[in-house]
Amino acid sequence: MAGFARPARLRATFAQRRPEIAANIRVFEVDQPETQAWKRQRLLDLGFGIPEWLRFVPVDFEADQSWLEQLKAASFDASRPAVVASTGVTQYLTKDAIAATLRQVATLAPGSTLAMTFLLPMEATAPEVRSGFATSAKGARASGTPFISFFTPPEMLALARAAGFREVQHVSASELDQRYFSGRADGLRLPSGEEFLLAST
Repeated sequence: MAGFARPARLRATFAQRRPEIAANIRVFEVDQPETQAWKRQRLLDLGFGIPEWLRFVPVDFEADQSWLEQLKAASFDASRPAVVASTGVTQYLTKDAIAATLRQVATLAPGSTLAMTFLLPMEATAPEVRSGFATSAKGARASGTPFISFFTPPEMLALARAAGFREVQHVSASELDQRYFSGRADGLRLPSGEEFLLAST
């Protein structure tokens, strides 16, 4: 998950891929301590370095701790609107941890935006993508990080509303495919079964 203050962005790859944008904002990357330590070392090993405007904030979302307080300790200004991007995360967390995360994001300054992906239950996916979905789930289990949380769009919207967001919206994979991938000769599409929650404070 990543947070942006001034606005900011989540993943270190964004900071490296688009430094001309990232250098004008403050980027906070929130991730598991072990994973984040590996990322930091890889950036150093590859000669990228860690720019002043990129902050790493190690957090265990399943532990009884506030990632928002840890962000603040890393100089995150909670009084200003922020963008929080959480992609490819919720399927690995318990529903309690997801609900707690949503409640904390909902307390951010008015005008803040959350973009969060979530996985549909297998039975809610289109028949033509179920094989790919099953392959992804099998790979996740084999790597020791199984998918454990799934939501229908109404369930995710209800969870976000209960967390206190002012506005919530579901954006389907088919909508995003139509907007960004239609007409591609290579047939590239979004990962099967993954949808977006957009929410604002």
